[in-house]
Amino acid sequence: MSDFKYPTKEKLKKDNEITLLFAKGKWKSCGNLRIIILKNHPDLQAENVKLGVSVSKRYFKKAVYRNRVKRLLRECYRLNKDLFKESFGEKTIAMLFWISNELPEKFQDVEEEFIKLCNAQKKS
Repeated sequence: MSDFKYPTKEKLKKDNEITLLFAKGKWKSCGNLRIIILKNHPDLQAENVKLGVSVSKRYFKKAVYRNRVKRLLRECYRLNKDLFKESFGEKTIAMLFWISNELPEKFQDVEEEFIKLCNAQKKS
């Protein structure tokens, strides 16, 4: 049983980690979700998983909608943390993106996409 927390130590905030992630990370897409992942890199200082969330201003002009989607993505990670760690590994930094211009109606829609993304990673 995992703890359903999303503490500060799991949040991707450092500029150098984000730069490293975009420079050397691998992109994966599944449905409306896209993720960039960097696992076990020598320059990586992370002891555990670090996750960031981003939503494009191009798709959602109003901050209210961007913030809603970001909240939903963080909640998916928080509730399915064990599945994420099992799929992507313990020492991973990642950033999630919502790549559809449609605002998800329900949390279950976003969670379903997140689970598909994790299961697709497990298979490859």
